[in-house]
This record gives sequence, structure tokens and C-alpha cells, in this order.
Amino acid sequence: MSAPAAEREATGVFSPGRARILARTLRVDRWWLSPLLTVLGLSAFIIYATVRSFVRSAYWVADYHYLTPFYSPCLSESCVPGSSHFGTPFPELPMWIPLGFVVLPFLLGFRVTCYYYRKAYYRSVWFSPPACAVAEPHSRYTGETRLPLIIQNAHRYFFYAAVIVSLINTYDAITAFHGKGGGFGFGLGNVILLVNVILLWTYTLSCHSCRHVTGGRLKHFSAHPVRYWMWSQVSKLNTRHMQFAWITLGTLVLTDFYVMLVASDTISDLRFVG
Repeated sequence: MSAPAAEREATGVFSPGRARILARTLRVDRWWLSPLLTVLGLSAFIIYATVRSFVRSAYWVADYHYLTPFYSPCLSESCVPGSSHFGTPFPELPMWIPLGFVVLPFLLGFRVTCYYYRKAYYRSVWFSPPACAVAEPHSRYTGETRLPLIIQNAHRYFFYAAVIVSLINTYDAITAFHGKGGGFGFGLGNVILLVNVILLWTYTLSCHSCRHVTGGRLKHFSAHPVRYWMWSQVSKLNTRHMQFAWITLGTLVLTDFYVMLVASDTISDLRFVG
């Protein structure tokens, strides 16, 4: 018997203490459906977000100051006039660099190292394991102790960056209350931008790292009533972290798609004021 095979025989569901079952699983339900839907959903978002991040078109509506979150903040001289809310400290960028390059790596890191997303792609992409009571194909498990998975331990630092990005998205949503002729304006795009940023905040603040920051190290809650209250509220959000993770993928796509349609003059923004 080869060394990898011998190692496999001594671990997981094939260990000596487990029943000798030749079948990969005895489950007769559609256990494969959940990981399949997960990988399809994640793949669809990755493809859409990647394409939109590189096309450099229809991301800014000058009349109403709508800026898609995929391009925020836009800090290069390559950005269309008006879309750079924080100036243009960077020169013209080659086409292979997305205009949102400053924050996209941090947002990607925050999502990839997220506790829920780890579970999602560990199961659906790496089959580790694909489902309960289903044998995984790997012969050994090293945990998050070496590259690349050791980077998962940086999740709390990506959380700090995500908070800053959420503040920027909030600023974008507020400045978008702009009328076509100047002054205050309000339309359907504002509703979409505002709902998106609120949901992004709920996803960010429901993060396990946020729960740890607010009260994870406290030994006596009674001595810290304010932090205990904050920890309690974050804990309530944390029970819905998975739902917020998926909902915000949807709202990001919806927000970007709506801004793209308006910016390209495919549709007109439904205006309520201004």
C-alpha cells in the first residue's frame, strides 16, 4: 500500500475506530445540492464582479452622482470627471488594473477569510467535507497553520479595512442625494444605494471579529455594561451572518447593475424629487 493510501486509511472516516463502509456515504438524500448551489452562486458573483471591475464603463451617473460600489473610491486620473470624491492621488492606470484597486483586495480578503465563507467554499469547492456523513477526498488535514490558509488568521484586520470601506460607501450614498440641476434630489437609485449600504453595514457588523472586538475579551460583563450591550446587539446580528453574506452579494450586483443601466442611458432613473 502506498504512503498516501496508508495515511488515508488512518484518518477521518477511514480511521480504525470507524465502521468499515466501502461506499462514500450512506446518505440517500440530495446532499450534493447545497454545495452545488453554493459554488454556482459564488461563481456567478465572481464572474460578474470581475467583468464589471475591469470594463471601466457606465459606473458613474453625473446627473445624480450615483457611483457603483465596485468603483468606490475612484482615486485615479483614469476615473471619469466627478466620480472621484476623494481626489485623484494616482495617475492614469493601465487597463489591467481596476479603478477600485485600492479597496478591492481588502474587500476580497474580508469575504474570503469570513468564517461563513470559509465554511461555504471549504465544503463546496474543496469538499472538506462536502456534507455531513460524506467522506472527503483528502488524505490529511493540516488546518489553517500554513500557507495559504494561515492568511485566514488575518480576518480581524480585513474587518477593520471593511469598516473604512463601509464608511466610504455611506458617504457615496449620502452625496448621491443630488438633483439633476443641482441641490437636493431623490430617486429610485438613492433607495437602492441606501439599502445596499445598510445591508453592507449589517454584514460587516455581524462579523465574528466585530463580536470579538466589542466584548470578546471581557471577563466581567457587569463591569462593562455599554460594551456588553454592544456585544449583545452584534451577537444578535451574528446569528444571521450567513444570510447577510448572501444578501449583500445580491445587493452589490443589483446596485451596480442599476447604476450601469442608468449611466449607459439604457433606462432613466425614476425620480421622486429633483
